[in-house]
Amino acid sequence: MLPAVILAAGASRRLGRPKQLERYGGVSLLRRAVAAVGACSPVLVVTGCRAADMEAELRGLDVRVVPNPGWEEGMASSIRAGVRALDPGVEGALFLVCDQPAVDAALVARLLARWKGEPVACAYGGVRGIPAILPARAFPELLALAGDRGARGLLQGPGVAEVPFPEGAWDVDEPGDL
Repeated sequence: MLPAVILAAGASRRLGRPKQLERYGGVSLLRRAVAAVGACSPVLVVTGCRAADMEAELRGLDVRVVPNPGWEEGMASSIRAGVRALDPGVEGALFLVCDQPAVDAALVARLLARWKGEPVACAYGGVRGIPAILPARAFPELLALAGDRGARGLLQGPGVAEVPFPEGAWDVDEPGDL
């Protein structure tokens, strides 16, 4: 089974409160992300800002919390923390954030169905992005990321399978996005 890494360490500065804890359909965005990756194992949740609040929200769920003490650097530090926490020998991992409310188990099933050992990314807004599955051979590049940037550069090249997900362009960044 493929592991999932949920990146949930950010401070949600533009929103002004933790977007991970915002509710959509009566459920926090963090819990929605965990529910979406139910077909993956293990599920790692990278926390940072307000880690205690995130851990409280995750209570009772079958997840492994991965603390990211360097979360203020940005997304790259959370990706590195998630990759370092993966079990040795995994073939790859599904990476996602929790601020895309349209991510659900059906989308994850479509990504997993396309996974054949090569990168698989969602296509929306004219780009490829997360959620995405990256093979273990990409982990060294992920570990080399720095600052507030993610893996988008790895997803734009040739050899990346696409799963159409136009709803992926909708994310929660500012008040009113929900």
